[in-house]
Amino acid sequence: MSGPGPGTIRILLADDQEAIRAGFRLVLDAQPDMTVIGEATDGVTALAAARRLRPDVLLADIRMPGLDGLELTRRLAGPGVDPPLRVVVVTTFDLDAYVHTALRAGASGFLLKRSGPALLVEAVRAAMSGDALISPQITARMLHRLVPPALPETTGPPAEPLTPREEEVAALVAAGMSNTDIGEELFISLATVKSHVAGLQRKLAVRNRVGIAAWAWESGLASTEQAHRRG
Repeated sequence: MSGPGPGTIRILLADDQEAIRAGFRLVLDAQPDMTVIGEATDGVTALAAARRLRPDVLLADIRMPGLDGLELTRRLAGPGVDPPLRVVVVTTFDLDAYVHTALRAGASGFLLKRSGPALLVEAVRAAMSGDALISPQITARMLHRLVPPALPETTGPPAEPLTPREEEVAALVAAGMSNTDIGEELFISLATVKSHVAGLQRKLAVRNRVGIAAWAWESGLASTEQAHRRG
């Protein structure tokens, strides 16, 4: 049997639950440009497999026998690791401390297992493009807690004025919606949503959707837009 074709994203799964690994494999192998090249049932095995196979992306659970996903991430993607591996932490546990630790350890994303297949695929693609995707519900909660509302004049203006549609997209990103959710909310295609998100990143000079959400909250756009929708 021939190996993955050129341009195919090679993925390693690390989770101690067979049903989770099987579900992830089903979703990822169904993508035309993705293939699962291996599985590991514990952190020690995952570390060895990652160093041997050098996958493009490792999906790692947090609570695993032998070596947990956070330490696994640090060893494969943390400061001083050259070259670092792209690790997306995928977990059941919705704890801010885990998110902070994972990102400090070099994770290229933090996803809740209940987020669904579309976001799983999106997280892998984000990691490959150098972005960091965090589950939208976590992003919204962390911004509510960590980003105090700022007066509009204290927030730097975008490099270019935002269009009304871009403002809508920014507000929905801040509300914790995924690209798929935003497309359904605004009746636009997923490709159009991604185009707006890319435009927002450029105009706001931020690296990812977390930066877009932070800007929307700090500028007052998110709270204003959400109040308008509730009204």
